Amino acid sequence: MNAALEAEGLVKRYGARTAVENLSFSVPKGSIYGVLGPNGAGKSSTLRMLVGVLRPTAGRIAMFGAPLSRSSMQRVGYLPEERGLYRSMTARGAIGYLARLKGVSAATAFARADELLDGHGLGAVKRKKIKTLSKGMAQKVQVLSALAHEPDLIIFDEPFSGLDPVNQRVLEETIRAQAQAGRTVLFSTHVMEHAERLCDRILLIVKGRKAFEGGVSEALALAPSVAVLETEGEYDLAAALAAHNFAVAADGAEHGNRRWRVRLENGRDSRQLLQACVEMGAPLSLFEPARASLHEAFVTLAGEEARGPE
Repeated sequence: MNAALEAEGLVKRYGARTAVENLSFSVPKGSIYGVLGPNGAGKSSTLRMLVGVLRPTAGRIAMFGAPLSRSSMQRVGYLPEERGLYRSMTARGAIGYLARLKGVSAATAFARADELLDGHGLGAVKRKKIKTLSKGMAQKVQVLSALAHEPDLIIFDEPFSGLDPVNQRVLEETIRAQAQAGRTVLFSTHVMEHAERLCDRILLIVKGRKAFEGGVSEALALAPSVAVLETEGEYDLAAALAAHNFAVAADGAEHGNRRWRVRLENGRDSRQLLQACVEMGAPLSLFEPARASLHEAFVTLAGEEARGPE
């Protein structure tokens, strides 16, 4: 049994609206698995079905090789999209309480709460009530609550939402550490950069349907080639290349020059792009091929839906 979690033909309807349609995938044991898609694609509905919060309209879910059960759910740590801790509990009390609900003894639960809070820089607030903590701190406490019973499978729904860049990096390190400890981590996100840095495999959902499942390298191979350019001064390369139908996106500034990222689609290559720039007299200070990003692969796979309800 190499899969920690399997779904086959999942369907979820809310009245006349179909949120998830015929979704099948498999999450290998010990992997970091990303569920990606625009807001409203059906990611949260999928995760809620996986943990038994929602009943599928149709389809099958297997966890650790067997149908969902109370005993299998004891081995799962879950962070819902809608955060919710008892606000009058302390950080230590909240983590300990949720660990005890998963069958951990009181002594072990609170020892793990102390260890997790100290290890993630929250030792000074362990006895402060949740309602006194910042939003980011409270979110970190809830993430730790999902880990305190040392689950075999961890499911996070949009775990990076609401965290500043520093704490996003800390959470990435936490996810890697859990995987290195032999646990399986599944998380949803609409931010491609987190998935690109972390995931072994990804599932892309668009309008409730599977658009892609596979390794990150497989997804990147489907993306068009990319070139990074810099132009001097305030030259607008995007406007200049519009007549040549190149997909150009501003990519910030570097040393006072404007930086651009150009997707080479429809059989075009970097030579044709350079020729167009020369013909227009674009003041180039940099022209180099670049590695495609997961976001570009996402746009290729999802089409216009990738630009949709973000």
